[in-house]
Amino acid sequence: MNQYETVFILTPVLSDEQMKETVAKFRKLLTDNGAEIVNEEAWGLKKMAYAIQKKSTGFYCLLEFKAEPTVINTLETGYRRDEKVIRYMTVKLDKYAVEYAEKRKHKWTEKLKEA
Repeated sequence: MNQYETVFILTPVLSDEQMKETVAKFRKLLTDNGAEIVNEEAWGLKKMAYAIQKKSTGFYCLLEFKAEPTVINTLETGYRRDEKVIRYMTVKLDKYAVEYAEKRKHKWTEKLKEA
């Protein structure tokens, strides 16, 4: 089983509830296909470097998971079919990236505890 992380940008016209439903949909898609979710981060509404589909902002979400390589095709097909997804990128993590992701996850949880 390999470890992956995927970042996707959702259209900014969604309500907070619709955004959470869409993230839950992709999380369920992963778990239904045998993936194990390691970490999930919602980065919120951020300004993009350049306009995509005439939109300059988007909801950024990160999912880190362990899965078989065949799950990636299913996930990316789901991204392409969903009109709420503006952009996505999925990367396989090597051992150094996994270490870095662990450190980032600990910083993220500490940051959430302070807030």
